Amino acid sequence: MTSVLVSPNGWYEYEAAHGTVQKHYYKHLKGEETSSNSMALIFAWSGGLRKRGELDGTPEVIGFADKLEEAAIATVEGGTMTGDLLALAEKKASNKKVNTQGFIDAIAENLRKKLHG
Repeated sequence: MTSVLVSPNGWYEYEAAHGTVQKHYYKHLKGEETSSNSMALIFAWSGGLRKRGELDGTPEVIGFADKLEEAAIATVEGGTMTGDLLALAEKKASNKKVNTQGFIDAIAENLRKKLHG
């Protein structure tokens, strides 16, 4: 879940609104493997990038934010997920459980395809 907060003077904040990120970050610092769903963080970043692109009049930044979201969704729809998502997904033989880094790598690969064909 991603939250968008807007102040009365028009300032924006995009955030991943859940508490697991800190716990997983500390595990990562210890060198332990994590398996957290990074979608909320990705959508918080893409939302912030899109708003920055709108404010600056840079359609390239807006387009990148759109492609990042498309790549993230395509990764999950393609069956590559962290354990928390996999537990909720339709059961398919082609589904693949990955850790956090594997999930981000899969999204990055889909993003490269979207950016470079």
